Order: sequence, then structure tokens, then C-alpha cells
Amino acid sequence: MDLEYIDGCRGRGLSRKSCNIGHYCQLNTYDYLADIPENSRLTDIVEVQFKNTRKGYYHNINNLPLEKGDIVAVEANPGHDIGTVTLTGKLALLQMKKANLKSLDEVRNIYRKAKPVDMEKFAEAKEREHDTMIRSRQIAKDLGLEMKIGDVEYQGDGNKAIFYYIADGRVDFRQLIKVLAEAFRVRIEMKQIGARQEAGRIGGFGPCGRELCCASWMKSFVSVNTGAARFQDLSLNPQKLAGQCAKLKCCMNYEVDQYVEASRKLPSREMVLQTQDGEFYLFKTDILAGMVTYSSDRRMAANLTTITAERAMAVIAMNKEGEKPVSLQSETVVTESGVVDLATQEDMNRFDKKKKKKKTTSKGENRHAAQSGDAGQSGKETAQREEKPNAEQPKRAKGQKDGNKKGGDRRPRRDRKDNTSQNGKTQETGQA
Repeated sequence: MDLEYIDGCRGRGLSRKSCNIGHYCQLNTYDYLADIPENSRLTDIVEVQFKNTRKGYYHNINNLPLEKGDIVAVEANPGHDIGTVTLTGKLALLQMKKANLKSLDEVRNIYRKAKPVDMEKFAEAKEREHDTMIRSRQIAKDLGLEMKIGDVEYQGDGNKAIFYYIADGRVDFRQLIKVLAEAFRVRIEMKQIGARQEAGRIGGFGPCGRELCCASWMKSFVSVNTGAARFQDLSLNPQKLAGQCAKLKCCMNYEVDQYVEASRKLPSREMVLQTQDGEFYLFKTDILAGMVTYSSDRRMAANLTTITAERAMAVIAMNKEGEKPVSLQSETVVTESGVVDLATQEDMNRFDKKKKKKKTTSKGENRHAAQSGDAGQSGKETAQREEKPNAEQPKRAKGQKDGNKKGGDRRPRRDRKDNTSQNGKTQETGQA
């Protein structure tokens, strides 16, 4: 088997079927100290990952230049095992303390980097895992044991096999171990796992459309109870709350702390809001949005009113002081002195003088007003001139008009010429 192909799966998130060594790029820990040159010299502890969620911590006694993703052969009992380096340096030591491995005597050694011969034996052992699991299930059924063998993992050299099983109670599998050892000619080790670990080993997709958390990144499983569903106002339907492992979904614990923190700012369900319109009872709440809906009837939805949690707490404080607002939405409060508007009391600009707004008109109206104003002004001037005629100017004939003055004849020049010619003829005829 080509080592370059195996080493190339690191950091690419390959699926289970695409990686031949059982390294599923699962439980990846970001090594933020990898760029520091002295990081690997701080400690010789190295974290090695095997199939699925199984990890181990080993001493790099030979001072091998190991990096994340290298395939190594480590000490096992008996023989050796093949795994993938996932952490080195200071972070590996911290992860070992997190795994409750306090004594360094439990930590074994790393032999070498895996050779092509080691990888060939490892690949042969991995090919036997599925057939071994199917046959071992049939053997357990024939023995009448109430257990289910969920997975089988062979050691790197093929001398040992780990059988992962699920059982509700205690199982006496001493006879099973004898039968399995005779059937497969390997050393047998039995490990009991829970339903969540089994779902992580089988894999699949959740209702969110993504790969199961237990199959992609989760290692430690925390118990989930129905209280997490109540805090988040989820429907207590076991078919919707249960995952593929038939247990409550692990994702219910992701946001429960935020819901608990946000619910502290909401009013109690037992508090009744009293207003001038009547009494209101809590109907439903939107915890993250901080909105509460009240109903005028305790048993059914009637006259639903949605307000903020701050407004509800303010109304509760008013009721304790003996005051009742006009309504839940309104900010006015009825007191002995009269009606007080709380919104005006909290306004920052309540002492500022109100500015009068100027009336704005359109351009067309402005032009029309200017023309009419000019025409009126010219009319007044002509009227004054007619009332006070100049004595030096000779009196004109009754039909004669002055077209040069403002407010006079405003027709086009052609019409004016015709008019003057006509006026000249009339004057001549008048003189004749």
C-alpha cells in the first residue's frame, strides 16, 4: 500500500470508505502551537488516534521528527499497533490530563514510523473486520446472550481483536470469548459501549441535513434530559426529540444555557397583568427575542397582545404600586393627579422649542405667483399714473393707447404694427 496516499488524507476530511487505515479525520484538535519551533521539545508525549474514537498517548523515546498525520507503529500488548499522530508537544500533554491519565507509567512507547510491510499487515487485518462482526453476532445469538456486537477492530499486526458490544444489563460472555478465540485464532477483548457511541461508529445524517455529531467530532457524551426541551419550549414528542440512537438528541444541550440565561429576563408565568381594560394572562413567550404574548382569558387565546419583556416587567412594577396602565401597549398611567404620559417624560427633547415649518411650494406655483405679483404691481403703477397725469404731456385721443409703458399692449410685434397703422388711419380720418 502506498504510504503517500495514506498520508495525503490528513486535513482533507475524507469519508470512512476513502481512508484505508481507519483514520476518518474525526475528533480533530487544532494545534495552534504547531508553528512554534520549541513546541515539540517541551514534552515527548504524542497523541495517536486509531479507529473511530479510540485514542492513546505514547512516549517518543527515539526523538522521531513526527508531525500531525504521520502513520506510526506503537507498542501494544501483545505486538504492535498502527495509528495516526494527531497532536504533539504541549497540547498533547494537556489532552492526556483531560483523559484522566495521571500516571506516566501507563504511557507506552512509539517504535517507529510505519513501514510498507507494517501497512500491508494492517490492511489485511482491516479487511477481516466486517466478516468477523457478522459471524460473531451469529455466535452470540446461538449462545442466547442478550447483547449486540456493534463493531470489531483488529490490531495493527492482526494478533488481537476488540469487540464493541451493546447490552442493557450485565452479560456473562466468558463462554463467548472461548468460542470467538477458537473461531478467529486471535486474542479477544470485549468493550461495552453505549447507544450514542454505536451511532457514532455506524454514522449517518441527522434531520438537520448534516453528518451526525457523534460520527464527526464528538468524543465525550453528556447526559441529556427533558429539562433541556422544556427550557427551549420544544414539543415533548419522543419521536422528534430522539435521535438515531433512540436517545435524546445531543444537540439539545448546545443552546440550553443561552435559553436559561434569556429566560431570567422574562416575567413569571404566574404573574397576572392588571390594566384598565382588564386582566391579562401569559399565553406564550419568545425567549430569545424577549417577546411575551398575553391573553385576556386564562384558558384560551382571546384578545392576544404581544409586548416586550421590559414592558411586561414595567406593568408588573406599576401593579405593585397600585397603578394600572390604560392598556398593555399604551404608556399612559392613571394616577390620582390625572393622566401622565410616560413617553413625554422620558423624551430628551421635551424642553426644546418647536420650530415652525415653512410652507414649501412647487416651482410652477412659484413662477405663477411671481408673474401674478409683477402683473399686479404694474397694474398699480399704471393706475397711479392715470390718476396723476403729467401736465407737460399733451392729451391723447380717446382711442389711442400707449404700448411702450408697462402693463400696456403685450401682443407680438406684428400685431402691434398693424394696430399702429390702423390707429394712424383713424387719427387721420379723425383729423380730416
